[in-house]
Amino acid sequence: GAMAPLAARRSTGLAAVAGALGLAAGSLQALSRAFLAPSPSSPPALRGLTTGSTLAGASVDVAGSSDVLAQARAALLARKALKVDLTGKVAFIAGVADTSGYGWAIARELANAGATVLIGTWPPVLKLFEGTLKKASTNEARKLDDGSLMEIAKIYPLDAMFDAPEDVPEDVKNNKRYAGVGQYTIGEVVEQVK
Repeated sequence: GAMAPLAARRSTGLAAVAGALGLAAGSLQALSRAFLAPSPSSPPALRGLTTGSTLAGASVDVAGSSDVLAQARAALLARKALKVDLTGKVAFIAGVADTSGYGWAIARELANAGATVLIGTWPPVLKLFEGTLKKASTNEARKLDDGSLMEIAKIYPLDAMFDAPEDVPEDVKNNKRYAGVGQYTIGEVVEQVK
């Protein structure tokens, strides 16, 4: 008996979420059709694609709105949007501890744009992360669009839970995983980066 109202609420909530997602998907499809419609300014490789055309050696089926065509146009537009010159700028990316997460991907794209990359990583994994970067197997993950390897100017220990040294509890201060890493609170790292 008590579970029925919960199940009904859950079902109603799921239906509302599904409806919202359906609306969002429909809106995105309409927007993508309008935004990605062929135009005289479209790259020549994408203009005039019809059923039976090939794109990068793959057959294209253009029946109304082609997923392949839309994806190709979106990819080209996204790459053009990323053509930002950050040469001479410094980017600090916090929360990077490996070469497979969002933080790493952000650092790579900023390096592709020419930024000097600084990384803040959680103190208990700092040595492990630094060791990973020294391995030749990491070179593929460090490879930039021009073929060079991403350089990290400096890696800072950073525990974003603590604004200042007085915020760090004694058990953390005495934890062997924090031993020898230096200053790691937000305020201390800000002062080092300045």
